[in-house]
Amino acid sequence: MDETAKALIELGAVIFALGVLGRFANRFGMSPIPLYLLGGLAFGQGGFFPLGETSEFSDVASELGVVLLLLLLGLEFTASELVTGLRRSWMAGVVDIVLNATPGVVAAYLLGWGSTGALVLGGVTYISSSGIIAKVLSDLGRLGNRETPVVLSILVFEDLTMAVYLPILTGVLGGVSLLGGLQTVGIALLTVTVVLVVALKYGRNVSAIVHSEHREVFLLQLLGAALLVSGIASALQVSAAVGAFMLGIAISGSTAHSAAKLLEPLRDLFAAMFFVVFGFNTDPTQIPPVLGAAVLLAIATTATKVATGWWAASRVGVRRMGRARAGAALVARGEFSIVIAGLALAAGQVDDELAALATAYVLLMAIIGPVAARVAEPVMNLVTRSEKPRDPFPDALP
Repeated sequence: MDETAKALIELGAVIFALGVLGRFANRFGMSPIPLYLLGGLAFGQGGFFPLGETSEFSDVASELGVVLLLLLLGLEFTASELVTGLRRSWMAGVVDIVLNATPGVVAAYLLGWGSTGALVLGGVTYISSSGIIAKVLSDLGRLGNRETPVVLSILVFEDLTMAVYLPILTGVLGGVSLLGGLQTVGIALLTVTVVLVVALKYGRNVSAIVHSEHREVFLLQLLGAALLVSGIASALQVSAAVGAFMLGIAISGSTAHSAAKLLEPLRDLFAAMFFVVFGFNTDPTQIPPVLGAAVLLAIATTATKVATGWWAASRVGVRRMGRARAGAALVARGEFSIVIAGLALAAGQVDDELAALATAYVLLMAIIGPVAARVAEPVMNLVTRSEKPRDPFPDALP
């Protein structure tokens, strides 16, 4: 069969299957993300129906999905709200690092992978998935909740931490000198600072540049700007996700509202591709040998993320239900964790077992995260009811 025809058939089958999975999830009132991940496992390497012709397109579509997820997340907030949130939540960011990197570091030393393994696995367990969390918050209608700015502030802090961590990790894995590593970190921090200043002072100008009364022109300019900013950010050793988020922050007012409505269908399509591609790149045969360690790590870091969100939300006066939602929202791990493990594996500086553990762990957390976010409210309702004092004389007459 012609390669183009085969690629179209495979791509059509994947997209149609995503629609079926999404319909199934909607019928039972659950997030479709875990089903997308399991679907990717079925269609990926080592799965039941491995695909071969769509990998290049799928990888690009996956990256575009992350960009669109973070762009639309940024459109929900202004630059001043972001800066205020960072000022309020910087301590929560530090607590987040300590609580969630520590289990990975300890596990790496216990498994005999040394300092390099500890640096890698600590990063894997620390960083939450902005892509998954953005999708979950949108699916559950929580973007306007009081605890959501706290969650977003922690996510932005994590992404900015990655702007420092990834150059350091790359330097350690590649044997780069300390001076070279510091130069890369300096460029990353300077880039983030410049983009944030532009968003604060020239947000109206950015909105005017991308805005158009014609939907077609508006879409092309908006999508083109998002890809340009994300690509430049990535080239400067800053996450493409951070670049897209910052652009969304810079666009404000009616332009932001119109842009969100215009991009939502594209976001949903390419975000689904992101989660499927994540499953594509996971070989199911590698999971069983490391599943026990991955489960223990998942239990520990679910607890530490919930504790992080609970504590951060409590500091700004959010009530107990909101604290529980904030903690559960932060649980998911995803794209950054896989990037970290991939860098280490490509450099040949870590054991293959570490990469398998990271993959199994992230797959577990990518499924646990959306489920935890959905059940946080019902669980808190049950706890609250059980804590209500009982009437000692329920049958007494008034």
